[in-house]
Amino acid sequence: MHADALALAFEQRRDRLRGVAYRMLGTAAEAEDAVQEAWLRLDRVAATEIGNLDGWLTTVVSRICLDQLRVRAQRAETAEPAVDAPAVGPGADPEDDALLADAVGRALLVVLDVLGPEERVAFVLHDLFAVPFADLAPILGRTPATTKKLASRARQRVHAPARIDPAELTAQRAVVTAFLKAAREGDLDELLAVLAPDVVRSADPAALPPGMAALVRGAAAVAEGTVVLRQRSREAVVVLVDGRPGLVVVRAGRALFVVTFTVRDARIAAYDVVADPARLAGLTVSLLPEKS
Repeated sequence: MHADALALAFEQRRDRLRGVAYRMLGTAAEAEDAVQEAWLRLDRVAATEIGNLDGWLTTVVSRICLDQLRVRAQRAETAEPAVDAPAVGPGADPEDDALLADAVGRALLVVLDVLGPEERVAFVLHDLFAVPFADLAPILGRTPATTKKLASRARQRVHAPARIDPAELTAQRAVVTAFLKAAREGDLDELLAVLAPDVVRSADPAALPPGMAALVRGAAAVAEGTVVLRQRSREAVVVLVDGRPGLVVVRAGRALFVVTFTVRDARIAAYDVVADPARLAGLTVSLLPEKS
């Protein structure tokens, strides 16, 4: 294939490759870097060596992403939480991330982020892009049977079921959604309407600005504190946390912290902001089921 024709063929596949990389990595900048690296590798390979360009490019991009996910996982094991760190690196465009996240689904991205590197690649390629296990296995260096198990385990985590009955799930989802809407708008009246008078808000210190109390009691005080942190609510998505509606505050497709709720009589009796890595690791975050 002539060099110009190869470049054109690559450009025709760029959007799909970017979509694959974005779902694996969670940021527009990292996805674009992975796709560009794939182009550089393609440019160094004789076209006659490639029998199936689509398959070759998907494999290369996936391996690049897998390497990045493994490095990210190793860093996460030793890194201190940085709740207020910049969401994206130099040169990245936050607007690009926001647009892509909306298109993909912010909740899906954050749930994918709790998967291990191999699970995430297996789930994205098979469940989202219909790559057969026989083609996926060499990317992961596993057998097709093992790859199928990885994808199945990932699917079970992504779609872990609610632990309450459908009617209660609907009711609690409505309360949490109303809380999030009021928090985003900084609406004290709406917050007071959804909070129980004796509500208690607790939080890990890492989730709070310096000087803010870790424990706050009473609807007025909790509502006022929620308004102070309204910017964070704009980065939150509703998910299932341990089988009940909760929130995850997300930046660049990654969870900063999780908010769990206790709902009684259609009001929030308590909520807890979890940022401690050990506590976060003990939570199960999954997608809310589609509304019936």
